[in-house]
Amino acid sequence: MMTEIGHFALVLALGVAIVQSIVPLWGLRTGDTAMMAVGRPASLVQFALVALAFAALTKAYVTSDFSVVNAVENSHSAKPLLYKFTGVWGNHEGSMLLWVLILVFFSALVAVFGRSIPRTLHAAVLSVQAWVSSAFLLFIILTSNPFVRELPAPLEGKDLNPVLQDIGLAIHPPLLYLGYVGFSVAFAFAVAALIEGRIDAAWARWVRPWTLTAWIFLTAGIAMGSYWAYYELGWGGWWYWDPVENASFMPWLAGTALLHSASVMEKRNALKIWTVLLAILTFSLSLLGTFLVRSGVLTSVHSFASDPTRGVFILTILVIFIGGALLLFAWRAGTLTRGGFFAPISREGALVFNNLILCAACAAVFVGTLYPLALEAITGQKISVGAPFFDATFGKLILPVLVAIPFGQFLAWKRGDIRAVSQRLTIAFGLAVAAVAVAWVLAPGGGSKLAPFGIGLGAWLIFGPASELAFRVRLFRAAPGDTLRRAAGLPRSAWGTMFAHMGVGVMVIGIVAVSAWQSERILVVKPGETAEIAGYSLLYKGSEARRGPNYTATVGRFEVTLAGRPVGTMESAKRLYTARRMPTTEAAILTRGFSQIYVSMGDPANGGGRTVRIYHKPFVTLIWLGALVMVFGGLLSLSDRRLRVGAPRLARRSRLRATGEAA
Repeated sequence: MMTEIGHFALVLALGVAIVQSIVPLWGLRTGDTAMMAVGRPASLVQFALVALAFAALTKAYVTSDFSVVNAVENSHSAKPLLYKFTGVWGNHEGSMLLWVLILVFFSALVAVFGRSIPRTLHAAVLSVQAWVSSAFLLFIILTSNPFVRELPAPLEGKDLNPVLQDIGLAIHPPLLYLGYVGFSVAFAFAVAALIEGRIDAAWARWVRPWTLTAWIFLTAGIAMGSYWAYYELGWGGWWYWDPVENASFMPWLAGTALLHSASVMEKRNALKIWTVLLAILTFSLSLLGTFLVRSGVLTSVHSFASDPTRGVFILTILVIFIGGALLLFAWRAGTLTRGGFFAPISREGALVFNNLILCAACAAVFVGTLYPLALEAITGQKISVGAPFFDATFGKLILPVLVAIPFGQFLAWKRGDIRAVSQRLTIAFGLAVAAVAVAWVLAPGGGSKLAPFGIGLGAWLIFGPASELAFRVRLFRAAPGDTLRRAAGLPRSAWGTMFAHMGVGVMVIGIVAVSAWQSERILVVKPGETAEIAGYSLLYKGSEARRGPNYTATVGRFEVTLAGRPVGTMESAKRLYTARRMPTTEAAILTRGFSQIYVSMGDPANGGGRTVRIYHKPFVTLIWLGALVMVFGGLLSLSDRRLRVGAPRLARRSRLRATGEAA
């Protein structure tokens, strides 16, 4: 019965979404405030209905209701409870339902927290959000219904893909979707503003919190997905330039540019056209990522669908929304004023430079990802564009931005003094040079000769932003009490910007170190034999059979010593999942400081040995630590009162009260 309720709730949600997409806009056209107000309750009702449908599907998984085809294909009664929950979105139908749930959740948030937004703009935004949810609800109901029954019901399910039975899959997809779908709010604001024909600094103030929220979630989702692939797939890499990885990275690059552009627009009322275009393109890239994963054009561990009908449907959605938004932009762009002017050497100029490079880097990833697909579709020829292309193009494009970040923070708005900024960054530059020297002396043999300069670049990105904050609080130039008062008085967004940029520096150090100085050994070991790597000794103690809730495993044990001193025990496993008869590799990871030893056990070898792959990965954890620092910086900025939705109206009220009291 609950399954039918879930299906009916989806159909009702589609009806409500259609009403929400039409009535408020008609009210906007006719000036009927009652019709414009329909969007708010409709958003809440739509969210409640989709949440009910999602709860119904979750119940089918948790109770092992194998009369539901989706549960049969992706669950098993012996599967741990956690993976029964995560199995809900570990498949195409369930993941699309989660996608729509998050979409209508954001729409409900805009309805609740957007009361300070002008009535007409608010109505248009909620209508645009409903256009998107209507399209995807229709897609689910017609092509990806998760509530299809199978009668008579089988006694047991086929289990979830073993690779997806991991805690990372409880976290990674929801975070990633919150980022993907969160940019729909910026898209809705952009289209709504184009419909109204009015965009100003207040519009940027309303857009920035939603953009920042989506950016935070997408950053966390990409980092979590990277770490999940690193430890779960057993290949030891943190980024493979997989097309589906790129599909999440492209909206992140565009969203980062949008975030900086909205900052300029809010503070200087400039870059209006650029900001609106970026809002459209960022969500368009999110939709493109959805198409790549759901259409079957890619074969990847991340992708689910292989039905061309679904691909055609999503491609139609892409054409309608991206094409329609760009046509509206082309029609309205000429009516938008340019806003404030600024010199090339200024903070605005630095942010424009940042955005141009980010967009060029995004274009390089876009071409490298889609060119092989387009070539195969047109000519039938298959080619592979891999890491060498992306490293050569993206790496060279992004380097100028990394160098320029500390300068941009120091430059004044409208017109800056590059000589004065260079003087203020002298200490940061000296510390970066010192980092190069230390890396040069301490670096292990082998690796790129340019790697120490990469470490210096990371140090530059850490000390440069810190120098800007130190200058603002007059560190070592004022009494300690005065410095503390200045630090406490700085807006949280200033601290957040510093931490976000420092996080990039931390990540750069991790990427450079592990890329240049990683050690790897592939060998066959027998019980009692020792493998040496980077000064560590790994004694293979043998393997034993173990049984899990829905798998059997052969677990190999290694005792690790350094200079004769024990430092830990590692266990790597080969699992065989009973229902699917599918093997997986569970890597063993031992963290020492910021570095890791990584062991992946392979198949049995002749003579009773085991093939093992052993890595030493110096400073690899800094990659994900840097991402966490970036997320922390984003959260700090989001907590700034000036970035909260509704701040503009509150600020106006405060000024009016102050004026009244003064009078």
